[in-house]
Amino acid sequence: MQLKQANRKSVKLRLNLASPSGFGKTYSALLLAFGITNDWTKIAVIDTENDSASLYAHLGNFQILSLAPPFTTQRYIEAIQACENAHMEVIVIDSITHVWKGQGGLLEYQNSLGGRYQDWARVSPLYQYWLNAILQSKCHVITTNRKKQGYNMITENNKTKVEKAGLDDEIRDGYDYEVTVALEIINANHLARASKDRTGLFMGKPEFVISSETGKQLLQWCNAGTSVEDEVKSLIQSAKDTNELLEIFNQYPSCQAILQAEFAQKRQSLEVRNTMPIFNPQKINANGIHNR
Repeated sequence: MQLKQANRKSVKLRLNLASPSGFGKTYSALLLAFGITNDWTKIAVIDTENDSASLYAHLGNFQILSLAPPFTTQRYIEAIQACENAHMEVIVIDSITHVWKGQGGLLEYQNSLGGRYQDWARVSPLYQYWLNAILQSKCHVITTNRKKQGYNMITENNKTKVEKAGLDDEIRDGYDYEVTVALEIINANHLARASKDRTGLFMGKPEFVISSETGKQLLQWCNAGTSVEDEVKSLIQSAKDTNELLEIFNQYPSCQAILQAEFAQKRQSLEVRNTMPIFNPQKINANGIHNR
């Protein structure tokens, strides 16, 4: 274990966009993605909404991966990996609601086990694997989920009645705490507000309409810190021998191809230094004789 000074690193965005159906989640997510990349061909949409993303094909040449039932966590993970392997910069998952309550989703699986509380011991790890695939992706990830009307059961004078209680997210409770930013589109005019915001760009600010400029703001925040590549470059330069250099190489697999030239140059430098003969400085005594 070793303490080191806190250092703000550049990060990949994890953003969730929630609203009832028809409020513009897909369209807004695409605008955000374009603001981040400025290149439609680097955007991939994992579409579980009956190809609804195709309705916006006029915006640009983004890629679509249609995901049909069963909506298992493994199929979502495979879709994310397919987008990463295709070198996409932004992945839009539209939507994550289906992994929770869709056909083959986690709630259906829990019910198939018996619907008992203890059955979550088998379901929760699957949810965590799925969540890790999003949080650990090397791409920016934008997810969407539906919101539905929530209700409370209230008992008064021995009578029970149902009252509306705002909108509930159709995804496991606590998901929005895992992401960098959670935005809600609150009406048919597409006004959005932040329900969780680690960037400080939106929390406590007036409601706004999401645009590509919003994506540019978020990208600037993501890039504000030191990149992993810059950190690894510094480690390469400070390596004292080839064994230490190899440890750095193995510790950062994502940088191996990007910094191949830097690794090779440092290795060559270390090998040359280690093979140089060591000469003792010559001294001349008072008689003019060279001493070694």
